[in-house]
Amino acid sequence: MTTPYQLPKHAEPEPEPGDARFFEAAKEGRLLYKRCRACGQPHYYPRAYCPFCMSDETDWCEAAGTGEIYTFSVTRRAGPVPYAIAYVTLDEGVKMMTNIVDCDLDDIRIGQRVRLVYKPTVGDIPIACFTPV
Repeated sequence: MTTPYQLPKHAEPEPEPGDARFFEAAKEGRLLYKRCRACGQPHYYPRAYCPFCMSDETDWCEAAGTGEIYTFSVTRRAGPVPYAIAYVTLDEGVKMMTNIVDCDLDDIRIGQRVRLVYKPTVGDIPIACFTPV
């Protein structure tokens, strides 16, 4: 049996109004982001207004679930289990903060190709993580 990816209770995702589609897609194993129709910029975390031009003309898009590690940090002292936090640049161009999982933490490298994996939490909402390809 797989042990759920345990996040501290304060870090559990708390859906806001307008986030329902994003979190429903996560439960289906799909990662959504937004793209602005006014300026063309993709953005993550999805929100109603574009963080680049403040337009409300944004569309939901589905990510392929692949990308590469932009930067990362391995934490070995913060808790009982070491973990890696990273920014991943999705193939669609958007960067997202995430965890790198299911690998030897000493083998993680900037520029390494990764793919999406969802990890269960103590709540109902799975968390988007990435693992090396």
